[in-house]
Amino acid sequence: MNNQLTLTLEAQYQDVLRRIDALLEGEDDWVAAMATVACELHHAFEHFHWTGFYRAVKDDLLVIGPYQGGHGCLRIPFSRGVCGAAARTRTTQLVPDVHAFPGHIACSSSTLSEIVVPVLSPSGKVLAVLDIDSDDPAAFSETDQRYLEQLCHILGEQFGG
Repeated sequence: MNNQLTLTLEAQYQDVLRRIDALLEGEDDWVAAMATVACELHHAFEHFHWTGFYRAVKDDLLVIGPYQGGHGCLRIPFSRGVCGAAARTRTTQLVPDVHAFPGHIACSSSTLSEIVVPVLSPSGKVLAVLDIDSDDPAAFSETDQRYLEQLCHILGEQFGG
């Protein structure tokens, strides 16, 4: 990615994060927050074709939460797929080619790349994962990762206490 595109992407993230911050000011409902974040992110970036959350409902199970885009998988165990790997390892999964990811779950046959960021409470408990899919190959960069991790950290602090 050249510097001009990176700066543009950074400016887009700064703008969307300001909007999300303003929209969530005083909000204490976690589902409302996830719905708002999914909507704002999905409509801010052309390369986000599926944007949503999977909620950790057990120590080893994610269940679909608010999202934008076509249907997603309803349940994902921590032991399977990119979302499961993010929840299990508590680390971001930046996947330029989902077909090369061992155990990838094809919730949508059009998805080619994906980024999944865990949302952790201050104590380190997995609250959810933010899953963003793209029909473009290698659609996500370190810039996406940096800003999405920042957002998920803020969400974990705000809603995980």
